Amino acid sequence: MLKKKILVVDDEPSISMLIEFNLKLVGYDVHCVYDGESVFSTIKEYRPDLIVLDLMLPKVDGFQVCRRLRSQNNLVPIIMLTAMHDLSDKIAGLDNGADDYMTKPFSPQELISRIQAILRRSQLLPSAGEDTPVTIGEIEILPEQREVKVRDEFIELTPKEFDLLLFLCKHRGKVLSRQQLLHGVWDYHFLGDTRIVDVHISHLRDKIENQARNPEYIVTIRNVGYKLIEPAAKESLA
Repeated sequence: MLKKKILVVDDEPSISMLIEFNLKLVGYDVHCVYDGESVFSTIKEYRPDLIVLDLMLPKVDGFQVCRRLRSQNNLVPIIMLTAMHDLSDKIAGLDNGADDYMTKPFSPQELISRIQAILRRSQLLPSAGEDTPVTIGEIEILPEQREVKVRDEFIELTPKEFDLLLFLCKHRGKVLSRQQLLHGVWDYHFLGDTRIVDVHISHLRDKIENQARNPEYIVTIRNVGYKLIEPAAKESLA
């Protein structure tokens, strides 16, 4: 079996070496570059399965790298590393196309767990019956094509937003806690940062709801989590 390829992008050699050592120890093929611009030439030859991307980089920062990759329809999973503890910076990483983020300093073991979780999710192929279109209200999800139509118009979702919407639809009518969503969509088996769920829910509402602040589909269940409902069923909620 071919080793999964991880591209590490960090301008601090000590951090790159630490990540490279630990990833190689568990069997990954690892390549390191030290500035954002190098990502675009490297991925053409190396073709990574996942990118570990620092936010603060020479030449091109992590936000710009994410935006350029996503604008080119490159959906390679990205874990962003940031030394900043400000939630707005983490949200900005997700806004620009990152799949996950970690704050420095971090545990190499947790980074490995997150990489494994994301790669497991990205490798899952639809099984029998799972490629059937899913319709709820004015939303139609095409799992095999990974496309979504709202009111007969295609909308653009990030890979993780698509996974989250499909997971909610498959469990429509059920109240799902943030931890359940972390486990089901991000495949995290440890106590993760549940704010990542809230950020993605907010983005989904902006894209699928008529009024994001008065959602018809994804409703908040206070102190618990979220539930996806048929719009016609909204009035029956209590």
